[in-house]
Amino acid sequence: MTANLRMWLTACAFSAAALVPAGGSAVAAGSATHKPVGQSAARAAEVNPRGLVLSLSCTSCHGTDGKSVGIIPPIYGRSKDYIEKAMLDFKSGARYSTVMSRHAKGYSDDEIRLIAEYFGSLSRNK
Repeated sequence: MTANLRMWLTACAFSAAALVPAGGSAVAAGSATHKPVGQSAARAAEVNPRGLVLSLSCTSCHGTDGKSVGIIPPIYGRSKDYIEKAMLDFKSGARYSTVMSRHAKGYSDDEIRLIAEYFGSLSRNK
């Protein structure tokens, strides 16, 4: 069931990305003169929509855009490489955590890479 849900969410993200241009609205999608500008265009070119969808579960603990408030460490500002290595270490057991080890084991290495790319891209574009 989890795999089916992931596939469905991924399909939704790809569908939404195809329907709405980067930095635009659905109304402007039909306009030939609409061109995304600035950071939103650069960010859209880098971020895989599947990474965004997969990262949504992280936000419940680590905060919106990885900006945690409280005892949970923030992800915002961390590099892609740092996040990917930490997640892979949690998954393998090289880094201990009661919660993160369980979460990381639920993702494939490719999914972990996509999550790391998404969070790593946030601090570069703000």
